[in-house]
Amino acid sequence: MNRQAQAAVLFLTGAALLHAGFTDLYLRYVKAGLQPLLLLSGAVLIATSLATAWYEWRGRKPKGTASKEEDHEHDHGHDQDHGHDQDHGHDQDQDQDHVHREPRISWLLVLPLLALILVAPPALGSYSAMRTGTALQQPYGYNALPAEDPLPLTVVDYATRAVYDHGRHLTGRRIKVTGFVALDRTGAPYLVRMALNCCAADAQPVKIALTGKIPPVLQPDKWLEVTGTYTAKETRDPVNNGPVPYLQVTSATPVPVPKDPYDESWNN
Repeated sequence: MNRQAQAAVLFLTGAALLHAGFTDLYLRYVKAGLQPLLLLSGAVLIATSLATAWYEWRGRKPKGTASKEEDHEHDHGHDQDHGHDQDHGHDQDQDQDHVHREPRISWLLVLPLLALILVAPPALGSYSAMRTGTALQQPYGYNALPAEDPLPLTVVDYATRAVYDHGRHLTGRRIKVTGFVALDRTGAPYLVRMALNCCAADAQPVKIALTGKIPPVLQPDKWLEVTGTYTAKETRDPVNNGPVPYLQVTSATPVPVPKDPYDESWNN
């Protein structure tokens, strides 16, 4: 691609990053804490594209601005080289015929940028979750729990406290957890949240098995706000044999997909 095309692609890339960073679209790709870096990257790319276009424009000489000295040298050498003009012109024509233009297929690089701007990809859901083992990890410590009732917890927080803290601070309390539904091959329901370390490429599921007053009809990828109580019952993830705690459900309410569909409390 020539310099103008490179500048255009850089500009579109930067504009796509700024568009994603100033909207909620970036949450489909990276965690919320990376928004400033995403905006900075978009601004740098746009500045680079403008600088590239400027230097390319400055490097071009306008037609008809040849100096008088160049014109004199041209006239002086015209008579001497007249015998070679035809051969030289013929060779020049052949060179022009053999100029290699940039392949037009390179403009296909713009399509992913347009897709980024025009199409918001869905967040990872039950298909990925049930084909990946739970990423539950033992934390270094636990934060103090608020006195709210019901107690709002993330999927990651409930699962780690239920498995590794054995529910010591959860027993006897009503708990509210939000996640999307996933069903295993036997139809057993799970409440899942994909946990991010950096970006969607490294997202891994953390799962809670559901028991108790489960809605009779559950659809995968539908988001639920589940209220229930801690139970010491556990199962094993069929993919990686990781621990999966149960939640004793007392009520479940459908909710819309949250603005940030990923759980960022993992590894924090």
